[in-house]
Amino acid sequence: MWVAASFDKFLDVGDGLSLAQKLPYLFVMKIRPFEPADAPAFASLFHASVREAAAKDYSADQIAAWSPSPPESATFVRQAEGRIFLVAENDAGEPVGYADLELDGHIDHLYCRPDVVGSGVGSALYSALEALARERGMPSLFVEASEAARRLFERHGFKIESRNDFEIAGVPIHNYRMSKSI
Repeated sequence: MWVAASFDKFLDVGDGLSLAQKLPYLFVMKIRPFEPADAPAFASLFHASVREAAAKDYSADQIAAWSPSPPESATFVRQAEGRIFLVAENDAGEPVGYADLELDGHIDHLYCRPDVVGSGVGSALYSALEALARERGMPSLFVEASEAARRLFERHGFKIESRNDFEIAGVPIHNYRMSKSI
């Protein structure tokens, strides 16, 4: 599936610009199933996303605890087993985001490369996951969302059930348990 997303958030507002004026700021991405060859790129993408994109919402200590180093590539190959695992790639064939959905409706990961955060990649991945969940008859979806992911999931109709406060390597951090009936 090919979709278009904007590199700049201003493209989504009623600014009076025509589509022709906005086209130079659009990029095309493909949403496709995970392949084991994607795993090394995901390790780098995950680490960069946590290190750069989460800096707006979490302290340096929290970020260091969350992702002290890129995970092993094999982690993603194991994670893909028995799940719906999608990749967003740009027109150069580079992964720019990924997301996975467990068969009980749990969204475990939805991460984007820092340079495409806010461009629609995360929303496109989420929409593809939801469509596949509907096809499989899943009644609802749930997630433990970071601060940034919380905003994305709220835009897609998720509701906060609770704030989860916990520790990673002795460092206090939090996320949000969220759900949505589909």
